[in-house]
Amino acid sequence: MSGEHLPMEGFPEHAKAALADPIQRQALRAATDLFRERRGSALQRAPAFETWRDEARAIKDDSLLRLDELLLEFERNATAKGVVVHWAEDGSQASQILIALCKERGIDRAAKSKSMTTEEISLNAALAAAGIAAIETDLGEWIIQLAGETPFHIVVPAIHKTRAQIGEILNAKTGVDRGATAKELTEAARVALREEFQKAGVGVSGANFAIAETGSILILENEGNARMCTTLPDLHVAFVGIEKVIPRLADLPVFLRLLPRSGTGQDLTTYQSILTGRKRDDESDGPRELHVVLLDNGRSKMLREEILRQSLACIRCGACLNACPVYQQVGGHAYGSVSPGPIGAVITPQLQDLHKARELPFASSLCGACRDVCPVKIDIPTLLLRLRKDLKEGGPGRAPAARSRLEAAVFAAWAFAMRGPFRYAAATFVARCLDRWLSPVLRRLPPLSRWTRGRTAPRLASRSFRSMWKEGL
Repeated sequence: MSGEHLPMEGFPEHAKAALADPIQRQALRAATDLFRERRGSALQRAPAFETWRDEARAIKDDSLLRLDELLLEFERNATAKGVVVHWAEDGSQASQILIALCKERGIDRAAKSKSMTTEEISLNAALAAAGIAAIETDLGEWIIQLAGETPFHIVVPAIHKTRAQIGEILNAKTGVDRGATAKELTEAARVALREEFQKAGVGVSGANFAIAETGSILILENEGNARMCTTLPDLHVAFVGIEKVIPRLADLPVFLRLLPRSGTGQDLTTYQSILTGRKRDDESDGPRELHVVLLDNGRSKMLREEILRQSLACIRCGACLNACPVYQQVGGHAYGSVSPGPIGAVITPQLQDLHKARELPFASSLCGACRDVCPVKIDIPTLLLRLRKDLKEGGPGRAPAARSRLEAAVFAAWAFAMRGPFRYAAATFVARCLDRWLSPVLRRLPPLSRWTRGRTAPRLASRSFRSMWKEGL
C-alpha cells in the first residue's frame, strides 16, 4: 500500500488494502510493540510520571486559555533578539513567506529537518512548484521522500519499511548494496545528506515548543540533522503551530521528561536545541537570519469549545498510535491524513473539513488505550464521540444526517427495553434465545455480516448475572 496522498475519504477501503499487506503489518507490529516495551521500561524509572502528566496538562490548559496574550509576548521577545516573526492564516500564506524569502536571496535549495507542521501545509510541493528543491534530512523522512510516500507515523515516518525495502530505496539513490546492514545504510545516508547540508541556502524546521518568556523555540531530535539545518545555512525558517507556545522557560522541563518517554521510551532525546535569536557577531554557530512563521491554519477555530480545545494540547509524541489496536493493524496511510492514528482522527476533521474526513472519527474501537498513554491526558475517546455526534447532527451549516428506518427501530426497541427491570429481563431472555437458536443464521445476514467479515462476533452468556447472583455463583 503506497500511501501517496490517499484521500481522507475511503478509510474502510484503505484499511482493507493495508490488511492485505503482510510485510507492512509485520514491520508495523514489530515496531509498535518495541516502542510500547521501551515506554513501559522508561516509566518504571519514572515514579513521578503521573504527577508530570498533571503538571503538563495544567500548563497546556493555561497556555491555550491565554494563547493570544502568550503569542504576542513571544513575538515581542523574539523580535527583540533579532528574530523576524511572521503570522500565517493558512498553509498557502505560510508557504509563500518562505518562497518570497528564498526568491529575494536567490536560494533554490532547502535542507529540512523533520516537521509535521510543514507536512500539514504541503510545503515541499509548494516549494517545488516555485522551483525550490526541498530535501528532507531526517533519515526516516528522507527514505519516505525518496519512496514518493507520505509519513506513516508522527515520530517514525518510515516505521512500516523493512531493512530490505530501505536497502532497495537507498540503492537507487546512493548505490549502496541492497543487502547492506543497518549501519552501512545509515552511513550511506549520512554521506549523501552531508552534501545537501552544504548545498542548502536555507534551513527549514518545525519546533516542539515556543517559549513566550524568552522568545525561544525548542527543537528535539535524535539524529543531529536538525542542528545541522539550524547552524550551517545563513537563513533559517521555523514553522510553528500557534498551539506550541508555553509561558515560561521553567515550564519546559516537564515536557522534556514526558515527550521522549512517551514517544520512543527514552529518558531524554539526544539533541535539544533552544534557539534564542539569530547568530551574534561574536558567535560561530547559528543562522544570520532567523524567521519564525506562526501558523494558524484552523487552530483558532479549535479553541472555541472547551471539549474540543484539549486536542490542541497534543505534544506529538505518537504514543497513542503505538497503543491503538486499529493503527497497529492498518498503519498511517489508511487514514489519508498527515496526522494518522487516534490523534489524527481527532485533529484532522477539525483542521480540514469534518464532513470530508467524516470516516476518521469512526476509525476507532473506543477502547481508551490512547487516553491511558497520552502524556498530557487528552481524552481522545470523548473527542471522537463528540465528533461523531456533530456528524450525526449535521455540523455547522448542515442538516442532521438522516437516520435509517432500521437504526431508528433498533434504538426505539432498545429504549423500550431499558425503561424497567421486567422489560430488561424479558429483552435479555429473548436475546439469549435468539443467540442460541439463530446465531449461525443471524451472523451471515446484515448488519452482523459486515461485523463478522473481519472479526468474531461475541456470544451472549447462557445465564444472566442476576440469576447467578441469586444462587451465589
